[in-house]
Amino acid sequence: MRSADNVGSHVVPNPRPHLRTPLYAQKRWQAMALTPEDVVNKRFQPTKFREGYDQDEVDDFLDEVVVELRRLHQENEELRQRLGSGDAAPAATTVIDTPAPAAVEQAPVVVEPEPTPEPEPAPVVAQAPAAAPAADEDDETSSTSSLLKLARKLHEEHVREGIEKRDALVAEAHATAARIAAEAEAEQRSKTAILEKERQVLEGRIDELRTFEREYRTKLKGYIEGQLRELDSAGSTEAPATASFGN
Repeated sequence: MRSADNVGSHVVPNPRPHLRTPLYAQKRWQAMALTPEDVVNKRFQPTKFREGYDQDEVDDFLDEVVVELRRLHQENEELRQRLGSGDAAPAATTVIDTPAPAAVEQAPVVVEPEPTPEPEPAPVVAQAPAAAPAADEDDETSSTSSLLKLARKLHEEHVREGIEKRDALVAEAHATAARIAAEAEAEQRSKTAILEKERQVLEGRIDELRTFEREYRTKLKGYIEGQLRELDSAGSTEAPATASFGN
């Protein structure tokens, strides 16, 4: 530390140079084709003739997630290699000029031996980049793990919704089948009752026709027998008259 007597210009190192994000990393991050919001907002179309969602559509979406995660891992590995090889931006320094107070102009001779402690900030600057990759790696690992958990949770929710919809469709189909069967049985009973009533009417009509037939036959028989008797009586009266005329 400089004493208050040694005034003038002194150099203040940038306290957090490792927080600067390279331009190429910013551009590559902005060019990501998949975001957590895309995973949250993804919706699959339910199938009509199979159980659950379209398996191909779910697999394609998970493939996109895997590709994006692999790209993120590769990018993180490249960033680590660049930081390890010394490609990171050097620590910026800021020069601050402080005016010397008039009251301490005679003090420079006392503090001249103190320029030697100035290398002390160097370990601080060197330690910051070393800690930065570890922190970034932890954040990226946590982000990747969270994305995987989110994708797995989303997949499980879709599967559960598919099973629930399948059970609902099966229950609805059973209820519809039972209703149709009950309606068919009721209609069959109604038609059977109508046919039974018509059969009874026809049987009554047949009985009437049979009665009419018997009566008609009896009347016809009596009429014919009466005519035959009249013919017989007429023939018996004409025979004696013919015999007397011949004599």
